[in-house]
Amino acid sequence: MNETSNKNIEDLNKNTTNSEQNSEVNSSESETQENPKDDIHVETSDNQADEVETASHKDALNEEEVLTEEEKLKKDLNAQKDKYVRLFAEFENYKRRTSKERMDLFKTAGQEVMQSLLPVLDDFDRALKEVRKSEDKDLIQGIELINNKLSETLKSKGLALMHVNAGDAFDADLHEAITQIPAPTEELKGKIVDVVEKGYTLGDKIIRFPKVVTGK
Repeated sequence: MNETSNKNIEDLNKNTTNSEQNSEVNSSESETQENPKDDIHVETSDNQADEVETASHKDALNEEEVLTEEEKLKKDLNAQKDKYVRLFAEFENYKRRTSKERMDLFKTAGQEVMQSLLPVLDDFDRALKEVRKSEDKDLIQGIELINNKLSETLKSKGLALMHVNAGDAFDADLHEAITQIPAPTEELKGKIVDVVEKGYTLGDKIIRFPKVVTGK
C-alpha cells in the first residue's frame, strides 16, 4: 500500500515537473515568436532610414553634378564668347589695315602717275607761250583745247595747281626757293620775285612744291 502511494506521488511530481517544463518551453517559444516581429520592425525602420539617407545623398550628388555641369557649360560659353570677340576684333583690325594699305597703294600709284604727267603739263605751258607769239589762231586754239582738256581731266582726279605769283610772301612750308637775288624793289625784299616751276597738290598733299626765286 505504501509503495503504491509513493509511486503515485512520484508520478504526480513528474507530471508537475513536465508541465512546468512545457510551460517554460511554450513561454519561450511565445516570446521567440513575438520578439522576431519587434526585431523585424526595428530592422525595417533602420532600412527605411538608410534608404532615405541614401536617396538624399544621391539627390545631393545629382544636384552637385548638375551644378558642376552647368558651371562647365557657362565656362565653355564664356570661353567661346571671348574667342569670338577676339576673332572679331582681329578681323576688324585686318579689314582696316588692308583697307588702309589698299588706299595707300592707290594713292601712291595715283601720285606716281600724276608726278610723271607734270612735265607734260610744263611742256604744254611752254608750247602755249611760244604758239601765242604766232598769228595762227587755229594752232593756238588747238593747243589750248588740248591743254585745257588734259588739265580738266587731271583736276577731276584730284590734281590742283598751286597759285603762286610774284610779290607773294615766301613760305618755306609751301614754296621751294631755288635761288635768291637782289630785290628789284623794296616791296619784293623777302618775297617771291619769280616762279620758275609751278607747284601741284594731289588731294591735300603737295606732290611738287613750286620753285621760286626770292628777293633779298
